[in-house]
Amino acid sequence: MTKYLEHEPKTFGDWAYVAIAKHYHKFIKYELAVLEDKDPEELHQMRVGMRRLRSAIKGFNSALDLPKNAQEKKVGKVAQVLGSLRDIDVLEDTLKNKYYPNLPTEEQTHLDQALLTLAKQRKKAFKTVQNLLNSKHYLKLKESFEQWLNQPTYNDIAPISIHTILADLLLPQVSQFMLHSGWFLGVKFGEGETFLSDGLSQEEVETLLTKQGLILHDLRKEAKRTRYNMELFTQFYGDMYENYLTDVKDIQTVLGDIQDSFVLAEFLDTVFKDNIMETMPIFSQNLRESRYQKWQEWETLQRKFLRAKTRKDFHITVLQPEIIKPEIEASQNKLEEKTEKVHPIDSSFTA
Repeated sequence: MTKYLEHEPKTFGDWAYVAIAKHYHKFIKYELAVLEDKDPEELHQMRVGMRRLRSAIKGFNSALDLPKNAQEKKVGKVAQVLGSLRDIDVLEDTLKNKYYPNLPTEEQTHLDQALLTLAKQRKKAFKTVQNLLNSKHYLKLKESFEQWLNQPTYNDIAPISIHTILADLLLPQVSQFMLHSGWFLGVKFGEGETFLSDGLSQEEVETLLTKQGLILHDLRKEAKRTRYNMELFTQFYGDMYENYLTDVKDIQTVLGDIQDSFVLAEFLDTVFKDNIMETMPIFSQNLRESRYQKWQEWETLQRKFLRAKTRKDFHITVLQPEIIKPEIEASQNKLEEKTEKVHPIDSSFTA
């Protein structure tokens, strides 16, 4: 990371600068490739860069004095447009490669119709991306970041040692995540005790998710925010922190998988203007079975994070950063590439 500074980063402001520079240059790297539209992975990487930049701005906000056109909301608007196109790409890939080969001919014919509709939607979405990346709004955003990176300005707290305030940066988001009502879906309480279900049936899970599934979807978004926040500071912690970060990513992924199955069904219902349970019964059953499998994975994580010891240890881990380890850029990039394999349909209902 020192390639972005002339000295080793030590202060809150130093690390804010490093994070902004790193993620800004990441999304800029893929801009031309996205406009060429040859490989959907380029779009994914640019979108990830925008998301990480937005997370960095939010995480280091109290240290940063950014220009008006480089604020978090400005970055978020660009990321949202990229996300809409990315979601279509992933939806198409999922239908083609995960479900299509395992369906009877009649249902494959229905999916062919859906894929044609999706192709039309993608054409419009890509045009929107083109217009955005060639717009004055986007140009002003880039100019603002370039100006700030050349002559950064900070708030009064920036010179403080990063170690002094590290826990204060992380704990509010961790606490918000752990207090989310989604953890208590399917849970019963009595006299201070928490009682989890002893294995719900597929029908019971379907009923629960139909009525309250949006709560889990909102918890997934909170997991995403927590993950991105934690990933800003991995170099200050050890294996225990990495283990909790892995758990948070697993929660984001499994809840995303559950939500994705509903997104698929809603899309097909829109295409056929009918209930796909009747139009495509095999496909519908596959979705239900996938949801039930993911629900069982979710229950394992839910049980773990409702234990008092897990919650206490999580907070203690955040409170005890280690002596900063020298960063090796290549290994850090390798880690990020691994963690960027987030489940795809990840922004359709995301703020």
